[in-house]
Amino acid sequence: QVQLVESGGGLVQAGASLRLSCVASGRTARWNPRAWFRQAPGKEREFITTISWNGASTDYADSVKGRFTISRDNAKNTVYLQMNSLKPEDTAVYFCAAGSSYGSTNQHDYPYWGQGTQVTVSS
Repeated sequence: QVQLVESGGGLVQAGASLRLSCVASGRTARWNPRAWFRQAPGKEREFITTISWNGASTDYADSVKGRFTISRDNAKNTVYLQMNSLKPEDTAVYFCAAGSSYGSTNQHDYPYWGQGTQVTVSS
């Protein structure tokens, strides 16, 4: 079992920045690839970004490329999502997920999820 806990969400104005954190605990050795997804009200959960176990490989959705950066500190079992130049359309609940292999943008390939953290961007 892997437990994931997100933090760092909040209410900000358009153009601001936020950094989300996702701390993992439990049997994390197999489930090192991490990803961030988000879900806005009335919409399906959307892939944002993923990172390999050592941080050497990352992938981003077009909607956040150039504005969001994923990183990790394995010594702290933590993955970060730095979000810059936030827009109102970034408003959503942001979820951290853990999978067994890097590269998937499909939420069904991630068996472990955090509870989510709300990000609200006002115009």
